[in-house]
Amino acid sequence: MKGKLYVIGFGPGSFEHITKRAREAIEESDVIIGYSTYVDLIRELLTHQEIVSTGMTEEVTRAREAVRQAEEEGKKVAVISSGDAGVYGMAGLVYEVLVEKGWTQATGVELEIVPGISAINSCGAILGAPIMHDACTISLSDHLTPWELIARRIDAAGMADFVIALYNPRSGRRTRQIVEAQRILLQYRSPNTPVGIVKSAFREREHVVVTTLAHMLEHDIGMLTTVIIGNSSTFVYDGKMITPRGYQRKYTLSADEQPLKPHQRLRVENEPWSLEATDGEGKEVDIPQAAQAQEQPFIRSAPPATVTEQQAAVSVAERESVVSAEEPTPLDWATQALQLVNEANGVVTEAAAATQTAARPVDSFTPEMIFECAVSPGVANKKISTQQMMLLAEVAGERGEIEYTPHHQMILRVPTADPESVTSRLREAGLMLSPTGDVLQVKACDFCDGEKKDGIPYAEELQRLLGGKPMPKETRIGFNGCGMACYQAVTEDIGIVFRKGKFDLFLGAKTVGRNAHSGIPVAEGIPKEEIVPLVERIVTRFVKEAFPNERFHKFFQRVGELEGYAWREPAKFEIENAACGD
Repeated sequence: MKGKLYVIGFGPGSFEHITKRAREAIEESDVIIGYSTYVDLIRELLTHQEIVSTGMTEEVTRAREAVRQAEEEGKKVAVISSGDAGVYGMAGLVYEVLVEKGWTQATGVELEIVPGISAINSCGAILGAPIMHDACTISLSDHLTPWELIARRIDAAGMADFVIALYNPRSGRRTRQIVEAQRILLQYRSPNTPVGIVKSAFREREHVVVTTLAHMLEHDIGMLTTVIIGNSSTFVYDGKMITPRGYQRKYTLSADEQPLKPHQRLRVENEPWSLEATDGEGKEVDIPQAAQAQEQPFIRSAPPATVTEQQAAVSVAERESVVSAEEPTPLDWATQALQLVNEANGVVTEAAAATQTAARPVDSFTPEMIFECAVSPGVANKKISTQQMMLLAEVAGERGEIEYTPHHQMILRVPTADPESVTSRLREAGLMLSPTGDVLQVKACDFCDGEKKDGIPYAEELQRLLGGKPMPKETRIGFNGCGMACYQAVTEDIGIVFRKGKFDLFLGAKTVGRNAHSGIPVAEGIPKEEIVPLVERIVTRFVKEAFPNERFHKFFQRVGELEGYAWREPAKFEIENAACGD
């Protein structure tokens, strides 16, 4: 029996916004696979279906399981996503898994993508009409996309005056991205630009805030939030965000009878802003009187002028015969309109800045840069001196912060535009600095206060070669100096235990979840001169071949072999229910 795959977007989460086809596809399915929170949102629609739910960051597991059950067991399998499955949802990943398996439409399992309402649409409807003009969506999650690329996209969207919908704006661990996004956009937009913040759209805990670009960070923003940032023409009326599409350029919105008749509205002379409004030599076509009048609605405080039909029909040729040398050109009109809009929004152009620089206060809305790094006394050394502690406190100051971690490091966050002034002082004091985030960390024991020192040079060499190296997902090498392994090297992604002059190697530990397990013991008695090159090769392959955001143990399981060491399933334990049912 041939199975079928559905990838379903069920919208914002309210039943009335789930499409008829989405309901039908859910009903037709034998298996429902999804993030546990999403499964809970549609649980009332489920009847006979088997449910496979997993936690956050388990997307690859869900996609692979869906494909397996559809292909190998012939089941109808629905992979569910909130919003639209093709917008930061599961549709693309399911396709990628199928492509890896050589799937084709002609010979492979049938696949149907069921569209849903994406957050930009649902939140836009709640906020009013903020996306009436050109808009874009940008996810601030850098778990799968390098932040440098995300920052360039924000910069480009800000420069191009797009309305911007920010998805995944902030989480418990990702707090700086939304701050950086605000900083970038304030380079191009007024601090008074309207911003809508919608949490749990169309769900029980829906919360809506309309604020400004300058003050957006003062409000609660999390993973259930979508942030919509207006463009330079977006305004707020009666609590609703509205982005004009441009009708005010050509129409009188307060009158039933329009100055330009239907047959006149698409003429080039009445659209001086259009691409066609140039002559054969690339010069701008002059604006007739009617078009000049219609440009005035750019100025919000002034009502649009009305003209007669006869005036509106004046041709370009007739106007050229009476145009004086001082009469404004199309560029003059556009420049004047832009200047008035900018002044209304508090934006000063370069030309105006020349006369206002002395009087203009420093923009207090631009956030400071936050420098962040991990600090420790060393690879083997676990003792930090009082002088080093005092220096850390001095560097952090009243506005910085120091966070202790369970990985023998402290995370230092300091508001500064000159990180070198911080790092140089800390290094001079003998502290070891490392980047944070999805990097490799060497976590070693204290080697019994240095008494069992034989393994220390190898741990330090691994730190020198690999410490702080960017990884697909945060990765740790655990290093123990004796067979006691009291610093739990075997519970890290790569565990190394120095024993009897040689090394034992453990790979692929999983420290959380119901199926948590220690690393798989793959080798014993590795010669000392081989351990560092071996680990370097394993790490290099992980960096090269892993999926974005894929943890090391999942990568090892997926590829099945690393440097000749095979993955094998850890022992599983069956937990019987107690007789009393507890």
